[in-house]
Amino acid sequence: MGDYSPVYDVLREGVIIATKIAGPVLLISMAIGLTISIIQAATQIHEQTITFVPKLLLLALILTMAGPWMLELLVDYTKEIFSAMLEL
Repeated sequence: MGDYSPVYDVLREGVIIATKIAGPVLLISMAIGLTISIIQAATQIHEQTITFVPKLLLLALILTMAGPWMLELLVDYTKEIFSAMLEL
């Protein structure tokens, strides 16, 4: 078998980048959903659109604010992969 260390490094770094990008969005979405669910349970209002609209608006706001950072992270990772391919 050959030396697969560079492949594992690229895959590991890709998983870390994906976690950095998706983690905050998923955690905030989960927190919003949990908060709205608690409010719905307390008020006994069980309307589906009540959870959907605030999540949609807040996630759009988060993606607007964090989008440049996410894009920069992906561009840096892509440049790193291409430079590693050139070195081979």
